[in-house]
Formats: sequence, structure tokens, C-alpha cells
Amino acid sequence: MLLLSYQIIVFISLLVFAGILLFNLFELSRLPEAVDDVDNLPLVSILVPARNEEENIELCVLSLLAQHYPCYEVIVLDDGSQDDTPGILRRIEALAGPQLRIVQGKPLPDGWHGKAWACQQLGDIASGELLLFTDADTRHEPDALFRSVTALRQGGADMLTLTPYQEMHGFWEKLVVPLIYFILMCYLPLRMVRTSPKTAFCSAIGQYILFRRDIYWRIGGHAAVKDAIVEDVWLCKAVKRAAGKIAIFNGTDVVSCRMYRTPGDIVRGFSKNLFAGLGYSITGLIALVVLTLSFHIIPYGFVAAALFQGDFAFSLFLFPLLQIMLAVFCRVLIAGKFRQPAGYASLHAFSQLALVAIALNSFAIAKFGKGPQWKGRNYRFSG
Repeated sequence: MLLLSYQIIVFISLLVFAGILLFNLFELSRLPEAVDDVDNLPLVSILVPARNEEENIELCVLSLLAQHYPCYEVIVLDDGSQDDTPGILRRIEALAGPQLRIVQGKPLPDGWHGKAWACQQLGDIASGELLLFTDADTRHEPDALFRSVTALRQGGADMLTLTPYQEMHGFWEKLVVPLIYFILMCYLPLRMVRTSPKTAFCSAIGQYILFRRDIYWRIGGHAAVKDAIVEDVWLCKAVKRAAGKIAIFNGTDVVSCRMYRTPGDIVRGFSKNLFAGLGYSITGLIALVVLTLSFHIIPYGFVAAALFQGDFAFSLFLFPLLQIMLAVFCRVLIAGKFRQPAGYASLHAFSQLALVAIALNSFAIAKFGKGPQWKGRNYRFSG
């Protein structure tokens, strides 16, 4: 009886997550088409922090310079790069003309993490009524900016963020990177991000965030999140505390990004963000690990044990099998929404095991190591 009760709780929980996902699939719409009227459009400052981005920066900047929007500037800040990023930027600047501006970042002050400091400097020198912060590893379709501005103005939003198409080439990328959208779509009601003033319902993708200038400075710019590793979500919280309105759209048809290129980058990147995203809460970490194991790993153990013992009782075999099927079905739906390889949904258990391992590693490096490491810097903001 106890086992059956446990299986019912797990199954009902998965049904709830599936329900959240179904609502989110309808809620997360694509950007509207750009308006035809080009009169009185606001100047947009496109702001790109770049550190050691020699593999990405040229295609990113060229895609930004090809935007169909009539009035914008592109400012790229070289944040102490140790590779050929500065040289590439100088070559592009020589050909691009006044629309592109390259600036050299100042040394990182104590108490700041690198991206927030770079973005703060960019915000300080931007001229636009709207400020678009985007990462150096992104690529932008020519209509991306126009459609984003249209969406922000039509919806009366103060901050707009997109879910880019995540480019994935290697096995580990395809196994782990989709977890970003699995967590977003199954655990967070996106309508509440838009309609609720509560900061518990917040989401933002730092690869693409568009602000109205007044709300950005009302929250204090990136100084408001200077020690937040997951600065994008914390910016969303700051905007909500300032009574601002958030908009989130499916941007897979207008912006793409390849976040990580090697297994080491995947581990470092996710480890940097995961424990920080839980607010450095050990209780939150334990809950994440326990729930991930209960919902996505242990059902496979029950099915394997049932097959080994030849016991196909409902509580030992059929219920766990339904749980597995439901979780994999959710993965397939998410793969379709975000143009991910659907075949990797069958490896869902392995991706969840990777999540647990990364969560524990994220905790270990924050509490017992030198802190999260990224782009040659270590950060110790967890106390």
C-alpha cells in the first residue's frame, strides 16, 4: 500500500508538470511581425559584452549590423579578452562605419561578476531609448530587432526576453543543453511571469534581454545584480520589484546561440549557474536532487527490477512505466517547440542523471572550491 501511494504521488506530480507544459506551449508565442510604420521608432542600443569570443564574435556582430530596423547602434565591449577577439573587432569596426562602436572594458571591481560589470559599462554609454543586451555567441536574423521592438511596444512591456534556438552539435550538448527548456517549460507557469507581480514567477534568458531605458536605470542597471551569477533572472526580479512588466517570447526563429562547444564547457557553464540559481540554498539543492531522482530516475529502477523478477504488478511495473512514458512525452513536446533533436528524449534518464551530477558539482565548487569558474575568472559570492 505504501508503494502504491508513492507511485500515485509521483504520477500525479508528473501530470501536474505535464499540465504546466501544455499551458506553456500555448503561452510562449512567437514574436509578432514587424510593423510597417517606421515613423517615430525609438533608437535602440544593441550592447554586446565579449570576453574570449574569437569563435563567435564576428558572426554575431555581422548579424547585428544586418538588422532591418532603421535606427540603432551596436556597441561591443571587449572585457579583457586574452584571445583574438580584440583583433577581430578592430577589423570589423574598420569596415562597419559609425553604426558600430568598440570599447575597451575597465578592470573588474571587487564585488562584481564579469558579465554584470561589462553590461553596466555598456549601459552607461548607450544612447538608445531601448537597450538590448545580447551575448557574443548569438546570431540574429535580420528581422529580430524590429519584431522584438514591435512586441515590446504592443504589449506595453518594460523588459522583453526571448528563448533562442540552442545550437547543439555534439552528443553531450544534445544530452544536457535541452534541460534548460525542460526546467523552464515544466516547472514555471510562464503566464505568471507576465501577469503576476510576485518575484517567485520570474524568468529571463540573458542571451537576449530588451529593456526600456527608464526601467533599466530605475532598477539601478546591472549594479542591481552585480554579485548575481544568474543575473538574467535576478534582473527580472528587480524589474518586478520596480512594478515593471515582463514579456517572454519564443525566439527560436529569430535568434540562435551555441552556448557550449565541449563537455568541459557544459560542466563549467551549468555548474556556474545551477547552485546560484537556487539562491545558494542547500535545502533547495536537496529538494532538486531528491525530486529529480524520484520523478525521472527511480521509475527506471522499478521497471528494471520488475523485469528482472518477472513481477508485473501495477505498483512495481505499470505505474513506473506510465511515469517514464509521461516524462519522455513531455521531452518530445519540448523538442518540437524549440527545434531540438527529438530522438534524445529517449535518453531522458541520462540527462537527468547529468543534472544531478552537475548540481552536486555546482554545490561543491561554490562551498568547498574556488567558486564558479568562467572565462578565466572565479567567483565567490555564495558566502
